[in-house]
Amino acid sequence: MLRFTRSIFVFAIGLVCAATAKAFPQSANPAGTTDNEWGYYGHDPGGTRYSPLAQINRQNVTQLKVAWVFHTGDISDGTGGKKRSGLETTPLLIEGTLYLTSGFNRVFAVDAATGKQRWVYDPMIDIAQEYGDGLINRGVAAWLDASRAKGKPCRRRIFEATLDARLIALDAATGDPCMDFGNRGQISLRDVARYIPGEYHMTSPPAVIDDVVVVGSAIDDNARVDMPSGVVRAFDARTGALRWKWEPLPPNDPPSANSSAGTPSGDGKIWRTGAGNAWTAMVVDPERHLVFVPTGSASPDYFGGFRPGDNKWANSIVALRAKTGELVWGFQLVHHDLWDFDTAAPPLLATIEHDGKSVPVVIQGNKTGFIYVLNRDTGVPVFPVEDRPVPQSDVPGEVTSPTQPFPSAPPALAPQKLSAEDAWGITPEDRESCRAQLKAMRNDGIFTPPSLQGTLSTPGNVGGMNWSGSAYDAQRGLLVVNTNNVPAKMRLIPADKFWDEVDKHEEDGEYTRQAGAPFGIFRNFVFAKAHRLPCARPPWGMLSAVDMNSGTIRWQVPLGSFAPDNPAVPQGALSLGGPIVTAGGLVFIAGVLIDPEIRAFDIETGKEIWKAQLPTSGGATPMTYEANGRQFLVIAAGGHAKVTEEKQTDEIVAFTLPRIR
Repeated sequence: MLRFTRSIFVFAIGLVCAATAKAFPQSANPAGTTDNEWGYYGHDPGGTRYSPLAQINRQNVTQLKVAWVFHTGDISDGTGGKKRSGLETTPLLIEGTLYLTSGFNRVFAVDAATGKQRWVYDPMIDIAQEYGDGLINRGVAAWLDASRAKGKPCRRRIFEATLDARLIALDAATGDPCMDFGNRGQISLRDVARYIPGEYHMTSPPAVIDDVVVVGSAIDDNARVDMPSGVVRAFDARTGALRWKWEPLPPNDPPSANSSAGTPSGDGKIWRTGAGNAWTAMVVDPERHLVFVPTGSASPDYFGGFRPGDNKWANSIVALRAKTGELVWGFQLVHHDLWDFDTAAPPLLATIEHDGKSVPVVIQGNKTGFIYVLNRDTGVPVFPVEDRPVPQSDVPGEVTSPTQPFPSAPPALAPQKLSAEDAWGITPEDRESCRAQLKAMRNDGIFTPPSLQGTLSTPGNVGGMNWSGSAYDAQRGLLVVNTNNVPAKMRLIPADKFWDEVDKHEEDGEYTRQAGAPFGIFRNFVFAKAHRLPCARPPWGMLSAVDMNSGTIRWQVPLGSFAPDNPAVPQGALSLGGPIVTAGGLVFIAGVLIDPEIRAFDIETGKEIWKAQLPTSGGATPMTYEANGRQFLVIAAGGHAKVTEEKQTDEIVAFTLPRIR
């Protein structure tokens, strides 16, 4: 997980709708929605984030105006015993109603045309509890019970997984709990190995398929070796009964009472770990009855001496049988992770043309900047993947994976090396500051393991690709992705010296104990000392379009700015909040830290053709829909929970075109 310290119609609309329907037929749509609606976090079951709407297009997008603003009323600045909140929700749109969440886990139903509240449900979480991700939630899931008569309570259900580890089912019409689900509308998700309040929580929406609700979890990074289990579970959508569970890591016995080192595994090595959890959004294939689960790092992130081997299935994408939880196939993107290189981006399901054939695939990005294209039925790479030798650890007790998987295509979407000679600075003094920092670190390119002297990680733990994910235009075969280029430093600290270093605090950054390991960790982004800009050559954030049929990059452009009002600062900044694409030939994205704008790009060229000021940065993925004959664009603009320099708001902002009189 991420941790911070500071129309001309290009294609006839009927053709586009038919293509979308072919991929996911209405009969196999668990949400029971139409293509013009937004029934899933990623628009459709496969998470393409593609809308067939084209009322807003490249010719008229500059005429967009604010149609309405909805206030959730939920803001916490982190004072008074409360934790700091963010606003990362992507609403669903079903039958004229938007369903969205706040950082306090309140669920709102809002009129899609007017922005007026219809109902609100408050699960009453403890907003003073320490949640590792802050007070955030990315949205809800919907399910239509086709066996229940129209007009009956809870025929359509809204599911939310909360920060305090509950799964809640609500009547979409009224917001009332579905009393036949679990215990009066909710079930506890705390029955997991090594559960720790606050350190085990939920931030992303569940996935729904074959009448089950599938949930993962968010687990804090680096607190200790034996973090909670990253188990993935499925519950009956009607009753809440547990249907199956799948463990990403092998069973892990707790340490014995007489041992602080752990329990020997069958080969005599110590085996202690946790996590490997699915904290980002999952996607589903209703026709194949598969759930695609992206997993993160095994604990702790930066020392693997107590978890020998590849640590399957952490840092992977796996396909599970929806009815049973059986593992159909798995593909590991990072072996024995030591860099916090989570599979943070949601997977995306598409069909590409390869070697003259139509191939159903899973497209999976990683914080490394790599994109892996895998056959959806088998998990076999469509573009070859080679396991190549990588730098090895010199840390006592660590056994690095000798190789890592490198895809032959597409090319990496973020730089993966940075030499001292290539250090960047806005002034000569900044460049020299960066050179000095880079020279002092171990730096052998991507997959250089953590060290006692300090190691450069490029990309850093923010990515590459993060939870922002990607969007796919099937008509053009283009995948649109936002990536980051902000190098990071990671330095292991011997456990017996850890607290002395924390007290001295000679370096600004994040110190984490990794309790139970022989080393704590210090990490921070590598910035110039004076102007606090990254030491990597800009742009530090990019928007890219990748031709998925050929595995080549079509275009790349800088995205946003760390200092929007200062033209001296180069364009391109870190972003968290992804893109969507539309049949109008547009890419919409906000998400840039510090930069309070939402933008539209021409999908053919990458040219920015519109932007609008938001009340603060839109740290979420936008969505679009049609209501009363008008297309709307909606973005949550509340700031990022971990960026204290940003203004906080509670606003959901909707844009539309002026009415034609």
